[in-house]
Amino acid sequence: MLPESPLSGPVHVIGAGGRSGTALVQGLLEAGIAVQPVVRDAARLQAPAHPLLAPPRMADLRDRAAMAAALADAIRVVSTAHASHTPDLLAAAPPGARLVLLGSTRRFTRWPDAHGEGVRRGEAALLASGRAGIMLHPTMIYGAAGENNVQRLAALLRRLPLVPLPGGGRALVQPIHQDDVTRAILAALGIAWDGPRALVIAGPAPLRYADFVRAVARAAGLRRPRIVAVPALPLRLLTPLTAALPFLPRVSAAEIRRLTEDKAFDIGPMTATLGVRPIPLDAGLAMTFRR
Repeated sequence: MLPESPLSGPVHVIGAGGRSGTALVQGLLEAGIAVQPVVRDAARLQAPAHPLLAPPRMADLRDRAAMAAALADAIRVVSTAHASHTPDLLAAAPPGARLVLLGSTRRFTRWPDAHGEGVRRGEAALLASGRAGIMLHPTMIYGAAGENNVQRLAALLRRLPLVPLPGGGRALVQPIHQDDVTRAILAALGIAWDGPRALVIAGPAPLRYADFVRAVARAAGLRRPRIVAVPALPLRLLTPLTAALPFLPRVSAAEIRRLTEDKAFDIGPMTATLGVRPIPLDAGLAMTFRR
C-alpha cells in the first residue's frame, strides 16, 4: 500500500463537531483539502468559514437513510463517532468510498466495558466487510481543545493534597497527542488500502501512570504531587464522592479499575504504515498548557 499523491476530492467528516473531528477539520483545511462536515447538530461545528469548508450536512449514524443521503457523493469518509456505529456507516457509505474510522485501545481492556465491547464489534464489522479502509485505535488522547483527560487530571491535582492511586500508579499508559491523531488520519487518507485494516496509534513510549501524573503537574506549573498507593477496591467505593463534591471533577469506578491494567503498545506498525512519529509527552504537555 503506497501513499497516493496528491490527495483529491473532499473528505466527508462524520462527527466534525467533536474534539477529534474539530481538530481534523482544521488539519484538513490547513492542508488545502476540502471538507464536507456531517453532523447531528450544526451548532456544534466550531470551524470558522473557509472556502474549502462546505455547509454541514445533517445526519445521525443511527438513521441509515439520512446518512446514506449525506454520503451519497463521498469518495473518502472519516468517522470520529464511536466505533460501535461502524455497521451503520458501512451500510450508508458508497461501496467505493475509502474509510478511516476512529476506534480506541479500550477494545483491549480485560474488564467488562460497554465502550470497549462496542469498539470490538465495530472493528469486527469493518474487518468482515472487505471494504477499503482502516480503523485507528488511539490510546488516551490529550491536547485537544476541551479534552477531559489531562485537563481533568490537572484540576484534581490543584485541589488534592495527595493523589491516591491503585498500586501507587505502577500501571503503564502511553498517551497520544491530538495533533498526532490528526496526522495519523491524514496519513491514512493518503493510502490506497486494498482491504480493511486495524492499527493502534499511541504516544512514543509507555510510562507509569504515576510518572504521567508528575509530568502533568510539572507542565501545569503545579507542585510535585504526593502519590499514595491505595488498593483499587476502596478507591472504587469512594468514587461517588467525586459526584457529591462540586469542587472535584467526577471520577468513575470503571476509570479506577482501568488504572490497574497496562496500556502499552508497539508503535512500530504505526510508524511503518503511516510514517507518523509521535510527539514526546513533555513536548505535547507543554503545548497543551500553552493553549
